[in-house]
Amino acid sequence: MITHIVLWKIQDQALGLDKSELMEKLKEDLEALPAQIEEIISLNVGINAQPGDAASDVVLLSTFADWDSLNRYQHHPAHQEVVAFVKQIVSERRVVDFEG
Repeated sequence: MITHIVLWKIQDQALGLDKSELMEKLKEDLEALPAQIEEIISLNVGINAQPGDAASDVVLLSTFADWDSLNRYQHHPAHQEVVAFVKQIVSERRVVDFEG
Protein backbone atom coordinates (compact mmCIF):
# COMPACT_ATOMS: atom_id res chain seq x y z
CA MET A 1 0.00 0.00 0.00
CA ILE A 2 1.13 3.54 -0.83
CA THR A 3 0.43 6.45 1.49
CA HIS A 4 0.38 9.90 -0.10
CA ILE A 5 0.56 12.90 2.25
CA VAL A 6 0.42 16.52 1.08
CA LEU A 7 0.66 19.60 3.30
CA TRP A 8 -0.19 23.10 2.10
CA LYS A 9 0.14 26.63 3.41
CA ILE A 10 -2.66 28.72 1.95
CA GLN A 11 -2.46 32.37 0.92
CA ASP A 12 -4.39 34.88 3.03
CA GLN A 13 -6.43 35.89 -0.04
CA ALA A 14 -6.77 34.54 -3.58
CA LEU A 15 -9.40 34.39 -6.27
CA GLY A 16 -11.60 36.80 -4.30
CA LEU A 17 -11.77 34.46 -1.30
CA ASP A 18 -10.22 34.73 2.14
CA LYS A 19 -8.04 32.03 3.67
CA SER A 20 -10.82 30.18 5.50
CA GLU A 21 -12.97 30.10 2.35
CA LEU A 22 -10.02 28.83 0.29
CA MET A 23 -9.29 26.07 2.79
CA GLU A 24 -12.94 24.95 2.86
CA LYS A 25 -13.14 24.90 -0.95
CA LEU A 26 -9.93 22.89 -1.18
CA LYS A 27 -11.25 20.41 1.39
CA GLU A 28 -14.55 20.02 -0.49
CA ASP A 29 -12.80 19.61 -3.85
CA LEU A 30 -10.42 16.96 -2.50
CA GLU A 31 -13.17 15.07 -0.68
CA ALA A 32 -15.11 14.83 -3.96
CA LEU A 33 -12.27 12.92 -5.67
CA PRO A 34 -12.94 9.38 -4.37
CA ALA A 35 -16.31 9.37 -6.17
CA GLN A 36 -14.49 10.19 -9.42
CA ILE A 37 -11.20 8.29 -9.14
CA GLU A 38 -11.41 4.57 -8.45
CA GLU A 39 -7.73 4.24 -7.54
CA ILE A 40 -8.27 6.05 -4.23
CA ILE A 41 -8.58 3.53 -1.39
CA SER A 42 -8.95 6.18 1.31
CA LEU A 43 -8.76 9.94 1.46
CA ASN A 44 -8.86 12.26 4.47
CA VAL A 45 -8.49 16.02 4.48
CA GLY A 46 -7.85 18.10 7.57
CA ILE A 47 -7.75 21.81 8.26
CA ASN A 48 -5.20 22.69 10.93
CA ALA A 49 -6.71 23.64 14.28
CA GLN A 50 -3.43 24.82 15.89
CA PRO A 51 -1.87 27.57 13.74
CA GLY A 52 1.81 28.37 14.23
CA ASP A 53 4.96 29.29 12.37
CA ALA A 54 5.84 25.67 11.59
CA ALA A 55 2.26 24.57 10.90
CA SER A 56 0.67 23.90 7.55
CA ASP A 57 -2.95 24.88 6.92
CA VAL A 58 -4.37 21.84 5.12
CA VAL A 59 -3.31 18.20 4.98
CA LEU A 60 -4.30 15.42 2.59
CA LEU A 61 -3.76 11.81 3.65
CA SER A 62 -4.64 9.24 0.98
CA THR A 63 -3.84 5.63 0.20
CA PHE A 64 -3.44 3.66 -3.01
CA ALA A 65 -2.84 0.00 -3.83
CA ASP A 66 0.49 0.60 -5.58
CA TRP A 67 2.69 3.19 -7.29
CA ASP A 68 0.83 2.78 -10.60
CA SER A 69 -2.47 3.60 -8.88
CA LEU A 70 -0.95 6.73 -7.34
CA ASN A 71 0.37 7.74 -10.76
CA ARG A 72 -3.06 7.24 -12.41
CA TYR A 73 -4.65 9.33 -9.64
CA GLN A 74 -2.12 12.12 -10.12
CA HIS A 75 -2.82 12.29 -13.86
CA HIS A 76 -6.60 11.87 -13.65
CA PRO A 77 -8.48 14.89 -15.09
CA ALA A 78 -10.50 15.39 -11.87
CA HIS A 79 -7.29 15.55 -9.84
CA GLN A 80 -5.72 17.90 -12.37
CA GLU A 81 -8.66 20.30 -11.88
CA VAL A 82 -7.89 20.44 -8.15
CA VAL A 83 -4.18 20.89 -8.92
CA ALA A 84 -5.00 23.92 -11.09
CA PHE A 85 -6.95 25.46 -8.18
CA VAL A 86 -4.21 24.63 -5.67
CA LYS A 87 -1.54 26.34 -7.77
CA GLN A 88 -3.51 29.59 -7.48
CA ILE A 89 -3.99 29.53 -3.70
CA VAL A 90 -0.93 28.01 -2.02
CA SER A 91 2.26 29.61 -0.79
CA GLU A 92 3.95 26.32 0.12
CA ARG A 93 3.49 22.61 -0.61
CA ARG A 94 5.19 19.55 0.91
CA VAL A 95 4.69 15.91 -0.10
CA VAL A 96 5.62 12.55 1.38
CA ASP A 97 4.90 9.28 -0.46
CA PHE A 98 5.82 5.97 1.15
CA GLU A 99 5.17 2.26 0.83
CA GLY A 100 4.17 0.15 3.74
